Amino acid sequence: MAPAVLLVTLFLLAPFVWTVYRSFFSDTRTSPFSWFDNYSLFASDPALSRSIQNTLMWVLGTVALPFVLGLAIACMTNAGRFSRLARLCVVLPYALSGSAVAVVWNFMLTTDGAVNQVLTGLGLDSLAQGWLLTWPGNTVVMILANAWQATGVAVILFLVGLQSIPPETLEAGALDGASGWQQFRHIVLPQLRPVSIIVIGMSLVNGLKSFDLIWVLTQGGPGRATETLAVSMYNETFLELRPGAGAAIAVVLTVIVLAASWLYLRRQLDVKGV
Repeated sequence: MAPAVLLVTLFLLAPFVWTVYRSFFSDTRTSPFSWFDNYSLFASDPALSRSIQNTLMWVLGTVALPFVLGLAIACMTNAGRFSRLARLCVVLPYALSGSAVAVVWNFMLTTDGAVNQVLTGLGLDSLAQGWLLTWPGNTVVMILANAWQATGVAVILFLVGLQSIPPETLEAGALDGASGWQQFRHIVLPQLRPVSIIVIGMSLVNGLKSFDLIWVLTQGGPGRATETLAVSMYNETFLELRPGAGAAIAVVLTVIVLAASWLYLRRQLDVKGV
């Protein structure tokens, strides 16, 4: 295991330790030790406060939407004449990069974009607006764009789970008089628990570290209204040239990701690790 341990230490643990160390220093040329001054920015900087709000919105949206939509689409396309074509249409966006997805949605959401043109063509001019210009609407539409891409992998995983359910259990439920909803709730959902853990865990981590879609669509703007912690980390480090503040944001984001993942998995996994 020595080569693997060496690689993990070199490319993961060592940069993290250095980031923690750097977060306790100021951003002046001499970089004196500043204790927790960089961390105090979370209480004093309005942009970072908004960044935390946006991050929480992203976590809720990127966990709930792919889970619900992925499960619903998987159930509807598990069997049927056009199920393969429908699954392909849903899964295809997942093959695109976040930047490519952002370019597609930028074409749709700009002031003179496809969405406003369609609304104008339908006589719904009052609904046309600058979708990326006002908060929190701009954050919401970006979460929807992310869900459009992320739902594909959820569909794949749920389909694998559905196809692994023994049909005898559903037949037994039907013979006992269980309705379709009762079979889904008491037979299908419990057997999808391992897959659900994976889907929610992946969505949770991806929501917390979302960057490319936000950066291409708005670069965290207008102003800094749509920044998440990941975007704020980049902005503080490379644009504002405040590496100490950027390191502090990176440490806080890492702690949040690890804590959220650990708490969720600790609650969901049983002693067998299922």
